[in-house]
Amino acid sequence: MDGATPTRWVVVGVDGSDSSRHALEWSAHQASLRGLGVRIVAGAGPLASVGAFGRNTRAEPWDENEKETGGADKLLDYAADWVGRLFPELEIRTTLSHERPVDALLAETEVEGAAVVVIGSRGLSAVMAALVRSVGIELAARSPIPVVVLPHEHAAAHGVRSRVIVGVDGSEPSRRALSFAFRQAEFAGAELVAVSAWQPLVAFAAATGPIPPELFDDATAAEAARQALEEELHEPSRAHPGVVVSRRVVRSHPVVALLEEATPADLVVVGSRGRGGFRGLLLGSVSHSVLHGARGPVAILR
Repeated sequence: MDGATPTRWVVVGVDGSDSSRHALEWSAHQASLRGLGVRIVAGAGPLASVGAFGRNTRAEPWDENEKETGGADKLLDYAADWVGRLFPELEIRTTLSHERPVDALLAETEVEGAAVVVIGSRGLSAVMAALVRSVGIELAARSPIPVVVLPHEHAAAHGVRSRVIVGVDGSEPSRRALSFAFRQAEFAGAELVAVSAWQPLVAFAAATGPIPPELFDDATAAEAARQALEEELHEPSRAHPGVVVSRRVVRSHPVVALLEEATPADLVVVGSRGRGGFRGLLLGSVSHSVLHGARGPVAILR
């Protein structure tokens, strides 16, 4: 229709597991709240290799006349019908792919209006669990849009109002994560909790060379961390004045600080790599560890 606003999409991968059903339900609910559509993606065909670094490819080239889909077509039909019954107002599209899961999902992130891509963190078996975890890591490292990974345990935090927990370390991915977190908190009317973790500099003295004696003082290090957090929060707070922000400056490892702060009801938001990330790794150590340890949904931004 001429002049119509293009549909914006939540992209979600499904494999028939309980984890992916949880991801689908979460995606549909979020899309309904935000007036978005849902694009459901499933892969067809057996695995040529498996494991944490397995490639989800076929042992033989795909034959265009081959009818085998491994039940993925039926899974897509079922998923679309189920979501349509729960949320009849949603616009739904399905994609049956013969590519690796990560490539299939990345292709959908290039669709006009794609806003976020969602997957569950566990598959149908131990083998699939390893594969799905590797998909989540590679997807988060390569996706041009935010990636949300749902936890393998669907724990609930009854009576707890959801918050948005964001890790702040001054890196560019962290700043993008902070901007995303403010937008999510503003839309949901949720509290935003900004977490900045610091550790005693004495632990790094041998590796970094001489350090001024005053910097070994915990109070000085904590105050520097507080000031750095305030600087990072200044601009997004001005852009989103209605968001209530709580600050947590914690003497701890960043992973511990984030996981101890968050409940299963909260959305945890992190950058794909922080200031100390190694370029040879797909994800930084913090985002990787948070992805595996969180009890609630985790959003990762490059």
